[in-house]
Amino acid sequence: MCLVIVAHRMSAHYPLLVAANRDEFHARPTQASHFWPEHPQLLAGRDEQMGGTWMGITRQGRFAAITNYRDPERTQPAPRSRGELPLQFLVGSADPRHFIAELATHADEYAGFNLLLGDGRELWYYSNSQPGTAAPTAALAPGIYGLSNAQLDTPWPKSEAGKTKLQALLDAGAVNHDALASVVGARQPAELAALRAQGLDGEMDQLLSAQFIVTEAYGTRSCTSLWLDEQAQVHWREQSFDSAGVLRAEQVQEFHLSA
Repeated sequence: MCLVIVAHRMSAHYPLLVAANRDEFHARPTQASHFWPEHPQLLAGRDEQMGGTWMGITRQGRFAAITNYRDPERTQPAPRSRGELPLQFLVGSADPRHFIAELATHADEYAGFNLLLGDGRELWYYSNSQPGTAAPTAALAPGIYGLSNAQLDTPWPKSEAGKTKLQALLDAGAVNHDALASVVGARQPAELAALRAQGLDGEMDQLLSAQFIVTEAYGTRSCTSLWLDEQAQVHWREQSFDSAGVLRAEQVQEFHLSA
């Protein structure tokens, strides 16, 4: 997952809104989102290569999403797959605070990552690429957050654009799947000046600066729109795209949270 824009507790009508793109090599085998037979409470896509996931939600309201952390100095394969982290949280019972505290003791076993964890009440962020290794001491305050391949709220152009668009959507009260998908749907690259301000001045940086990436080998494989409403109903849509950026499949789910 390479771009996640989330509104946490910014509206009494919508305690959680998420617009997210998963960017990955098109050759990597993937199952679209579904309720997993071995974990019937879990709605998520599955990375068939390593068995984990990049984003999901459960019938109890547990939410998790992960992105890679961009660090050219850390390119060696890590002992463990990052995709197991959202999966472990989603199918487990630990609250975000305790899950992160335990993860912090062995976070160096994974390549660089950013992790968002929610339990229906709080939303937490943790990265093994932050200065130091201590777990955070508090949940995120209500707000709109942008997460790509740097630390939370690093002002990368595509993250900042997504936050602005999500705020406008909330202000208009026009929450639906198409509107949420448009929050992360821009296909044009960012302006060079904006990229250079963040130290992103390579040819590949510009190519990957679009919210929605289209290249033959690597790009936006899926776009997920998700919200929880005031009636405790979850609304989920995942759209899957081919290497030309053409919509090929769509998964839609709605369900009430379990007591």
